[in-house]
Amino acid sequence: MSIHGFSKPLTRTVHTLLAAGFAAGSWPTLAQDEAPTHLETLEISATALKVEAPLVETPRPASVVTEDELRERNVQALDETFRYRAGVLSGHYGSDNDTDWFKVRGFDQATYQDGLRIYREGFYQWLPETYGLERVELLKGPASILYGEAPPGGIINAISKRPTDTAQGEIQVQLGTNDHRQVALDTSGPVTGSDSLSYRLVGLYRFAEGDIDFTENERYYVAPSLTWDLSEDTSLTLLTSFQKDDAVPYNGFKLPYGTVQDTPYGKVDPSTNYSEPSYDTNERTQSSIGYSLSHRLDDTWKFQQDVRYSTLDLLLRSSYILYQTGPREGARGLTYRDGTLDSWTVDNRMVGTWFTDRTENTLLIGVDYQDLENKGLEGNDYAFGDPIDLFDPVYGNFTPLSRDDLFRRTITKEQTGLYLQNQLRLDDHWVFLAGVRYDQAKTDNRDHGTGERQRADDDHVSFSGGVMYLADNGLSPYVSWSDSFQPIAGTDSNGNLYEPRVGQQLEFGVKYAPNDLDGYVTASVYNIKEENSLVTSPGGYQVQEGLRETQGFELETVAYLTDRLQLNAAYTYNDAISDNRSDDEPETPAALIPRHMASAWLDYAFGERVPGLKVGGGVRYVGGTRDGTIEIPSYTVMDLMAQYDFMRHWQARINVTNLADREYVASCDYWCYYGEARSVVGTLSYRW
Repeated sequence: MSIHGFSKPLTRTVHTLLAAGFAAGSWPTLAQDEAPTHLETLEISATALKVEAPLVETPRPASVVTEDELRERNVQALDETFRYRAGVLSGHYGSDNDTDWFKVRGFDQATYQDGLRIYREGFYQWLPETYGLERVELLKGPASILYGEAPPGGIINAISKRPTDTAQGEIQVQLGTNDHRQVALDTSGPVTGSDSLSYRLVGLYRFAEGDIDFTENERYYVAPSLTWDLSEDTSLTLLTSFQKDDAVPYNGFKLPYGTVQDTPYGKVDPSTNYSEPSYDTNERTQSSIGYSLSHRLDDTWKFQQDVRYSTLDLLLRSSYILYQTGPREGARGLTYRDGTLDSWTVDNRMVGTWFTDRTENTLLIGVDYQDLENKGLEGNDYAFGDPIDLFDPVYGNFTPLSRDDLFRRTITKEQTGLYLQNQLRLDDHWVFLAGVRYDQAKTDNRDHGTGERQRADDDHVSFSGGVMYLADNGLSPYVSWSDSFQPIAGTDSNGNLYEPRVGQQLEFGVKYAPNDLDGYVTASVYNIKEENSLVTSPGGYQVQEGLRETQGFELETVAYLTDRLQLNAAYTYNDAISDNRSDDEPETPAALIPRHMASAWLDYAFGERVPGLKVGGGVRYVGGTRDGTIEIPSYTVMDLMAQYDFMRHWQARINVTNLADREYVASCDYWCYYGEARSVVGTLSYRW
């Protein structure tokens, strides 16, 4: 049945039911003798518009990965989420245990959790635990209209698991290569003796060694949450989390010499470690507390508020290869950080929805506020220890950094935004979207040792809009445009504050969700420009004359080909260039960004033929890239999955990444990085 032909009250009911199904966080597995329905594959997103809406009826480019897919592909880090979606590059720095690395449509992106900004300042990186997520949503392209200052790549929003109305739970054990071991618990349901309270408790312990010699990470994670239905119109969900990581950091930095370039000594082994394993450390403790409040004022208006306080404590000592000093030797550097990052974020929204005989109108009015303080000691040693053998490193020849070598830095950021967005649906065929936002953003970066201060103080107005036509056959063409801005802390050679980086996107696309397809297909062409990038002038100082531009095409589908066979497929074409307009050099391809990427994942549930058995496999292709004159070849890797539900509550699963254990260089950007090696992880779960 098609959602396009619904009457307005029924459309609203279906939207609500769909949203509730995802928000409930219930185990989303289907009995294998039950075929999925069309509506179950119309994914709902609250990230693209900040109001829940089916993606196929939204004139913005977006993707969703649900809890089922996170589980079945054994997604261990946030940057593994969108491997089988269009427009997203990840894994280009290898299997890093320090940071989640993404490029979306050739640009950086901002990361949010539960609709609120996760601040990532330098090496202070907040890492969401994927076992604690019920889905991850992606809004591609500039998104300042709803989210304020952000790069033009887009927004990734990780949605935490929430309490459920019915009792459920899971105990999970994992073992795998690289000494991987994990124990996890997820339990939820009504609080005993109460009709209005429900809880959820998610916990995890994980240890794993890295692809590089002598690296490892040990994680403790716990996330209690509580939902209180104060009345039929008011609901409050308390969300908390605590996570502690003790790691020997993964330093994937290699030189082109010995990776993409031949040497008299052969190639550098991908597992080679150029750091100091006995000295390097990455001790990160992150915790947060916040809430999500929803109150319906009447049949038209609803008030929503999201609030979170988060704090991150970091001790990082990370040494790395810097440059080549001889035929088989290289100099090293050291990064030292010891400090904290504290942030407050709050987002207040009024959502109004009203109907006439021909229209459905949704008005969003919001005010948000973000405040961050990052302070601590830091040091950078660009002549750390003796030169190290590039092909047979020997450790221990270094002098530790002393406290006298460190300096204190404080970074503060503050942003207040007021936004207005209206979505009008006309005659069940036309969707019109328009929005405007005003932001005031301030950044202050102080080096207490030298007294140097860098500031940014910007007011900015962002616009967004789109038009979509919903045809009866499920074909929905659209056009959209959007803006982004990102303040730059610093002043030019005349002492004037830099203007913020600004980006614009124009996109033409089509979304297809016909009656006879349990799923959707999307295709789009787009152009993104970012101006005011900093480049180095011939005089040696930085000026705002840089330009980055991406012209691209995306094709993506998530669909059931039969009742048992599901396909996720994506293709991306990106022509990403950088233009240093301060000199006479021509446009150059942007480093790291391949022109072509493609992926496909198939899984098959055997149903009554072999009850409980499901198998899946995928192929990922990443095209070649360039770093100046260095050519990085393309690569293709395969992944496999098999899971078996046995007895009533038990499930066993095995996941294999990079099945053939292919050795490849994932990217080069001055340094070069080997891609992720093969991993095999087995999972045993008891669920009730």
